[in-house]
Amino acid sequence: MTAKVLTANRLTDGIAVWLDASGQWSENLQEALVARHEEAVASLEAIGKRDFAANRVVDVAVIDVQETDGKLWPVRLRERIRAAGPTIAYSNGYEHADPDFIAS
Repeated sequence: MTAKVLTANRLTDGIAVWLDASGQWSENLQEALVARHEEAVASLEAIGKRDFAANRVVDVAVIDVQETDGKLWPVRLRERIRAAGPTIAYSNGYEHADPDFIAS
């Protein structure tokens, strides 16, 4: 099975976030809790539904990631762009996406 993480967009500002091991939503993909078996994926899905229903996040999805050189890399291009940050100027504190990360 491919490793998977839970991602969403924070409801307050739309920033991409990932569920970490403490059950919090982190802006850093590298802090994401990685599911490596079906039961763990089912738990991630349940947490995503709960937090969506509680209006904490939107666009909740379990996505495929691969681990390379100790780093998590989204498999799909869309998710690499989301993980790297906005591709346009967004707001203070959020830089443009790193094109090398997206192209990898």
